[in-house]
Amino acid sequence: MSVLIRDVRPDELGAILTMNNSAGTSILPMDEARLQHLFDTAEYFRVAVVDEQLHGFIIGYGSGAQHDSSNFDWFRRNHPAFFYIDRIVVDNETRGGGVGRILYADAESYAELRYPQLATEVLMDEMADKVLLFHGTIGFREVGQRKMESAGIRASMLMKPLYSYEWIHATYGDKLPDAAWIIQPRVGTSVEPRTTL
Repeated sequence: MSVLIRDVRPDELGAILTMNNSAGTSILPMDEARLQHLFDTAEYFRVAVVDEQLHGFIIGYGSGAQHDSSNFDWFRRNHPAFFYIDRIVVDNETRGGGVGRILYADAESYAELRYPQLATEVLMDEMADKVLLFHGTIGFREVGQRKMESAGIRASMLMKPLYSYEWIHATYGDKLPDAAWIIQPRVGTSVEPRTTL
């Protein structure tokens, strides 16, 4: 199976909404307005495409963003700099086939140039053990738990150090080399992109 990871397109939001709301209790449902807000504000919003069909997506924000998630706010109060995965969803048909790992690898490749840690949460529902195990196998560790008052759900707050960041930041500062493989923040977001040399 060949998986293409690329930026989301506006015409794909309907399929993404359906995928998100079909994911079960491990991901919070959302409506069109919320998805449009994420599309308009996310620093990073990528999709996984297999045989020209969407099979997953991932959305992320840097710690300096004006993001309205209470979990993002918890990380910001407790950690100085991070790249937050707001949500990652793989469709039911493809789940367990490596698409989630590929999406996280793409996010990590983007984030390690700009942030020292990845942050995300796992909702503590009946699927939590499987999801926590998956995150543990790719390097995440729990740094706390919190009750999400608006949803009435407990969340395990996870972080993963990005070891390349320190060297990259010390070597290049805020000026990354001009290389085609370096994904820039999405056009139209409020993120200040790092300049290139």
